Amino acid sequence: MKLILATGNKGKVREIKQMCENFEVIPYSDLIEPFEIVEDAPDFKGNALIKARAVYEALNDDSVVVIADDSGISVDVLDGQPGIHSARYGGPEADDKDNLHKLMGAIKDKGVESSPAHYTAAIAIVYKGQEETVHGWMHGTALSSPRGENGFGYDPMFIPQGHEQTLGQLDDKIKSKLSHRGKALRLAKIILEGVATRF
Repeated sequence: MKLILATGNKGKVREIKQMCENFEVIPYSDLIEPFEIVEDAPDFKGNALIKARAVYEALNDDSVVVIADDSGISVDVLDGQPGIHSARYGGPEADDKDNLHKLMGAIKDKGVESSPAHYTAAIAIVYKGQEETVHGWMHGTALSSPRGENGFGYDPMFIPQGHEQTLGQLDDKIKSKLSHRGKALRLAKIILEGVATRF
């Protein structure tokens, strides 16, 4: 069964490939020209479904299963921001570093060095007219300064609950056990294993 990822984000592709080694995992950009997908749902689940549906329709191939995730960080001291806007927090042209520095700066501007925060990941699975979604969460502390070089996105500024190091310092095996996407992917794999029997 071909598992098509509705993302071009290299960090997400690597993470999903590591966790779904039993499937042939292919970023959709390897099959068709990448295209803009407007993510205008009010929540992570809705945006994940928008991405998965768009790629499934564009591929026009009922022998594939498309998965998409939408994820982000919500910081308590910022009233839950950036939330669903995490990937575009620094502006339309922003990269991971721009987003990271803007969020650390926003926490500093509140006059604190850290704040409780949590990550959410929603994963949508679309195949043969069927749709499924799962969620995962990770709670911890968001910092106003980075630590570590591993991971991607906001990893260097987030310490998971029960740990003293950031996701940017922890190794991939520990991170995958703790991470919001790891938790959602473990649930998604249960669904995918059932889906595989229908192909």
